[in-house]
Amino acid sequence: MAGNSSRKGAMRNPGSKKGAVVGSGGQKSRTLTRGKGPTPKATERTGHPAARKVAAQNRRAEAARKEATPPGRPATGQARGGRRPAKGPKEAQELVVGRNSVLEALEASIPGTALYVAERIDSDDRVKACLKLAVGAGIPLLEITRAELDRISDRAYHQGVALQVPPYEYAHADDLLARAGTAAPLIVALDGVTDPRNLGAVLRSAEAFGAHGLLVPERRAAGMTAGAWKAAAGAAARLPVARATNLNRVLVAYQKAGLMIVTLDGEGDVAIGDLELATDPLCLVIGSEGKGVSRLVSENADVRVRIPMAGKTESLNAGVAAGIALYEINRRRA
Repeated sequence: MAGNSSRKGAMRNPGSKKGAVVGSGGQKSRTLTRGKGPTPKATERTGHPAARKVAAQNRRAEAARKEATPPGRPATGQARGGRRPAKGPKEAQELVVGRNSVLEALEASIPGTALYVAERIDSDDRVKACLKLAVGAGIPLLEITRAELDRISDRAYHQGVALQVPPYEYAHADDLLARAGTAAPLIVALDGVTDPRNLGAVLRSAEAFGAHGLLVPERRAAGMTAGAWKAAAGAAARLPVARATNLNRVLVAYQKAGLMIVTLDGEGDVAIGDLELATDPLCLVIGSEGKGVSRLVSENADVRVRIPMAGKTESLNAGVAAGIALYEINRRRA
């Protein structure tokens, strides 16, 4: 046969055709050109010295925070008189941040549990004063990274310093009566006051004019935050504060215990200077500016008193009203 057809493979199979054979289809070459993305940062690479350093700093900061968080201060009704522990709820931990705010808080004797200072901070007179006051008060100093300080302060403008304030431990409402001893009890109650600074101002006046304690509602009212501590200017460490789940119910219990419930009201029947009940066991209730005391509390009160005013101002804030009323009560008692 022509073409040496007897040799194997000499003739092409008519059914076959030229072209690519079965293989990878170029997948391997595409993988090589695609790559694995950008190189991660040194601090994100497992085993890298920079990553190990960051992990060690975070572990030290976490351990320091745990060591520097002792229990809150003793219950206000228990520390000096040996009475039963407070049963009121606690406030959450909070931070006072910023050089001016931290300095003011330390000067006001707010009982901090830790002073956080950023590493390599640009120290000025305020920072030095904060460190000196913290050391004098026995508050632990913790140096942490700025990144960690950003995290625990929720990225607030901390300027490199933050003071951790412990949860406030409220006294029981009965402890306020027990604190009076043989004297006629004088208790101040706030109804609807939501500004912590007003709470602190009332607390300061109550302590200055001989009150035996302060009673505040648990809901829809200011609590003992760092702002209240600062406004009280140290009085919060000397006068107990109790919290009531139901303010009206506690006031009724006080009435049954022999206290007269007196509310401040712009349209009260008696001027505060003419209050003859001032020398009796008394609970003075102060409402918020504008709204005053709630309807139920007002209806159950024994006497509604007013502060006479000559000007056109319709109402005073709680801090100012408390100071005037407590001065008049203390004057009569003296």
